[in-house]
Amino acid sequence: MELADVYPLLDIELVKGEGLDLWDAKGTQYLDFYGGHAVISIGHSHPHYIKSISKQLEALGYYSNSVQNPLQKKLAQMLGSQSGYDSHRLFLCNSGAEAIENALKVASFHTGKRKFIVFQGGFHGRTSAAVAATDDSFIQAPLNKSEDFLMCPLEDKQAFDRLFQDNKSQLAGVLIEGIQGIGGIFEPSKEFMEHLSKRCREVGAVFICDEIQSGYGRTGTFFAHQHHGVKADIVTVAKGMGNGFPIAGVLIAPDIALWQKMLGTTFGGNHLACSAAIAVLDVLKDENLEENAKQQGAYLIEALSKINGIKAVRGRGLMIALDFEVPSKVIAQQLRSSYAILVGSATHPHTMRLLPSLTITRAQSDYFINSLEKVLRAL
Repeated sequence: MELADVYPLLDIELVKGEGLDLWDAKGTQYLDFYGGHAVISIGHSHPHYIKSISKQLEALGYYSNSVQNPLQKKLAQMLGSQSGYDSHRLFLCNSGAEAIENALKVASFHTGKRKFIVFQGGFHGRTSAAVAATDDSFIQAPLNKSEDFLMCPLEDKQAFDRLFQDNKSQLAGVLIEGIQGIGGIFEPSKEFMEHLSKRCREVGAVFICDEIQSGYGRTGTFFAHQHHGVKADIVTVAKGMGNGFPIAGVLIAPDIALWQKMLGTTFGGNHLACSAAIAVLDVLKDENLEENAKQQGAYLIEALSKINGIKAVRGRGLMIALDFEVPSKVIAQQLRSSYAILVGSATHPHTMRLLPSLTITRAQSDYFINSLEKVLRAL
């Protein structure tokens, strides 16, 4: 049997990681400025993370959600406290797409309705409803096409209000990313987020914030939407939640009814996954990584904004996009081959995404800045 050929792969076999550093099978050391799609929040192979997972694995790696698991309650309490969502309930699952599926399901159950307003440039996953809510027809099979997801331009209040007025009797909710990730690091404004929240309250629709990529301290607050002073009825989390171990969650407001067997998962919230997620929260707090993301992100954005050859710099904290005159893959290839730096791409071929671990140092930021400057001068 061969693997399904669905991923465009770099010719690199990674065998070891530590902090922001990676080593391939040939012994080449790389600086990881992408974190495997923003997954690596506390750095590769963090000692506390390894110790926590190893200790749990020696005791009990897995049992299903048919027995008591105190680690789930501990994780929920810690996540509620650190995120400011302590009154919400936590449903644990395995991936961002699964979190979105369950968030949409809960909203539909709560309202008895099925339509959602979503946004151009948005990405929410590759499974059934999640991909229907995503602005990418290329990854939507005929099965995924749905008239229940109403696409609205980001930051267009008039367009939103037209969709809202035409569909408010059938509207289950509004789904928006705290900051659009693969769409190119576009952040909705405070005014726009407040408007969405207000409109949802008017008709009892559910305001859902997708924080799968932008959450867990990456932007300098626990969730990106918290920069704007709004509170979501439902928040989805994944990626940085487990620092590479598959885990995701749905934070659900206390006024939304839940009942047994309404939601379920075989692997979600297992002992090993919870130990990984608890370790991540420990490190985020103990090493003050939200503040580091804020400071290092501001430093990077200011420095990158001064470099000739970059058309635009967008972002907040350690969620940054760079736009170039040439395709970003040309620059990424040069960064990789000449300076051993790994970066990410976006929907637009001229956009590069930077999503390094929140443990990044000033020296690592400087190395990236200087290397990129050299690449652009040589073009």
